[in-house]
Amino acid sequence: MAVAACGLPSVAWAQSSISNGGIVQLVLLAIALFLCWLLWRVWNHRRQQETSLLAEIHEREERLNLALWGSGDEFWDWNIRENSLYRLGANQLLGQGSREELSTDDWRTQSIHPEDLPRVQKLLQEHIVGHTDVFESEHRIRNARGEWVWVRSRGKVVERDNTGSPLRMAGTARDITVIRRAERERRVALEVLRSMSEAVAVIDLDFRFISVNPAFSRITGYSEEEVIGQNSRLLDSSQHSAEFYRRVRDVLERTGHWAGEMWQKRKDGEEFLGWIEMSEVRDAMGLRSHFVAVVNDITDKKRAEQELRYLANYDTLTGLPNRALLSERLGRAIVRARRQETRVAVLFLDLDRFKDINDSLGHAAGDRLLKAAATRLQATVGASDTVARLGGDEFTVVLEDVESVPAVERMAREILTAFSMPLEVDERHDVSITPSLGISLYPDHALVPTDLLKYADTAMYQAKAEGRNTYQIYNETMDAESRRRATVLASLRKALDRGEFRLVYQPRMALADGRITGVESLLRWHSAELGEIPPTVFVPLAEESGLILQIGEWVLAEALQTLKRWRAHGLNEISIGINVSVLQLLRGNLPELLRSLIQDLGVPANRIELEVTESMVMQNAEQTTHVLNELRKIGVTLAIDDFGTGYSSLVYLKRLPIDTLKIDKEFIGDLTRDPDDEAITATVITMGHSLGLNVIAEGVESEQQLSYLREQGCDEIQGFWLSPPLDSHRCLAFIRSWQPGTVAAIPAPY
Repeated sequence: MAVAACGLPSVAWAQSSISNGGIVQLVLLAIALFLCWLLWRVWNHRRQQETSLLAEIHEREERLNLALWGSGDEFWDWNIRENSLYRLGANQLLGQGSREELSTDDWRTQSIHPEDLPRVQKLLQEHIVGHTDVFESEHRIRNARGEWVWVRSRGKVVERDNTGSPLRMAGTARDITVIRRAERERRVALEVLRSMSEAVAVIDLDFRFISVNPAFSRITGYSEEEVIGQNSRLLDSSQHSAEFYRRVRDVLERTGHWAGEMWQKRKDGEEFLGWIEMSEVRDAMGLRSHFVAVVNDITDKKRAEQELRYLANYDTLTGLPNRALLSERLGRAIVRARRQETRVAVLFLDLDRFKDINDSLGHAAGDRLLKAAATRLQATVGASDTVARLGGDEFTVVLEDVESVPAVERMAREILTAFSMPLEVDERHDVSITPSLGISLYPDHALVPTDLLKYADTAMYQAKAEGRNTYQIYNETMDAESRRRATVLASLRKALDRGEFRLVYQPRMALADGRITGVESLLRWHSAELGEIPPTVFVPLAEESGLILQIGEWVLAEALQTLKRWRAHGLNEISIGINVSVLQLLRGNLPELLRSLIQDLGVPANRIELEVTESMVMQNAEQTTHVLNELRKIGVTLAIDDFGTGYSSLVYLKRLPIDTLKIDKEFIGDLTRDPDDEAITATVITMGHSLGLNVIAEGVESEQQLSYLREQGCDEIQGFWLSPPLDSHRCLAFIRSWQPGTVAAIPAPY
């Protein structure tokens, strides 16, 4: 009943149906039902497979998106036949708003930088036709903000048709803007390192070399291959102890930085001084990873600094302290003397007539003479005393712990004695030269270095005024003399422009016939400020200052003008003597000047007699002989003035192109009272005649002197017995009125 209610056939029916062929129908029904169930299972399985496949595709796509997101890359798929480009991750690469699908024409014309497009197309074409296995290009594309960014695009053909023609191409694109910028910076940094003059080395934490630049190899001599992996102790110098290098490394490890001077050793063993800066390098995590050392070779710079310090404090010629170092040492000596209540002495030394020797033998010989003088001076004073050169031929000695003034004087005498022996200039020349010394003392004369030096200088000039080759101790009266010298020199510099010089002329007479043979021109100076200044005062100042060159040219021109005027008055047999300074012979252009004046004025050269002093000629014998020969070629006559007061060498005297000897008035003044002067005068006259020279006696003032000179055969005389110096007009009148054989009345001195 329950079964029937369910709509199923009753057993009876079934039995009836079976019996009537219903079994067949039942079987067919069962088969139909089975087939339906089987079809449903297949469909359901396929649906599950499709669902699973879609889920897997979706999962893979998600993974691809995540991979692209993680890498920042873009995946691109180019349908070559349809000329369309699909991009996945474009937003990640180029920013929001970037299209995922676009035509390749738009991609080429709108995205790729115009400068890069030809190269990209060429690379694509080469890959498509099979010339390259992979397409790879670095180029610029425009991002969503309109900016150009660099990308590295890689891809390949993934599908071709039966003919091999490409259908699809796929690949990735990566933003390499930062990488290229870093690469550019790296190349710039590398080039900077290569071009640096400083050595740069990267060192690990165990102080082993990792890399070095070319300057490192140039400075140390080690190639990069030779030092990589080696410990930096390879460069340690013997000039530093191991403890020094250990302290340096300790500081570097503790603070991460060290800088300073350090001696290093090159590959060949030579040591050099380097300025080294070492700093730590930290990685991205902030951990120390390396050290960088920058080494600058400062050996030459340091040597130059030392040379500059030496030049600033020492005289390069003699090696003695110069004025700057002398002042510093003198200042320290004064401080010690003040504290210990002792004395300090300053000796100011100047070599006498050094300019004459310098001019005659040359500046090279003069320099050797100064070096020899410095050595002699150092050997004379104590080892603890300071010897300095202030310049030129001026030296200074500082004596400390002075016991007394006599002790200082004793040292001054020792210096003078030391210079009594000749100084060796070279193998051929030994030169005798004397010093003049001035002395000042602390605290007797001054309390500061500048005053002590000034007062010692003043005393030195006083020693020169006393005849040279002596010493003087400063006293206050010397200041007046020093100021007077300065005043005279200041006026002397203006005298020529003001026309304050004049010439006077002293006649000379031949003893044989009593006629006037010539005159000597003598320079006089009447200063508008100081009055009449004697030649013994202003001529040495003019020579020391060099003004004698200009003054000498004026004297020469003025004397020849006078000769020209006298010749116009008929005095054609009169000669004119002109005194010449040593500086005119050695520094001036005397032969050229004389030729020019003779030609311009039209006076005969044989009526011009140039007078040079004996000491001048003998101190500069070689050079003056050359100049005198040049003057002799012009036709002038030459005379040695003040003969007998110097130290003439008869060998040189015989070689000199001179015509006349003038006996100094020192010997003439006591002729009738001093047998020695008589003997000297007679000897000079005889010697002069034996050499074929004309002999003139200067300073003749009495008949007795005249008679003695006539007896000895003297040729001519000059002096107040005949006439004092006269101006050109009075001298002309005197000569025209002179009658041979008459005794002239001595006029008042002019």
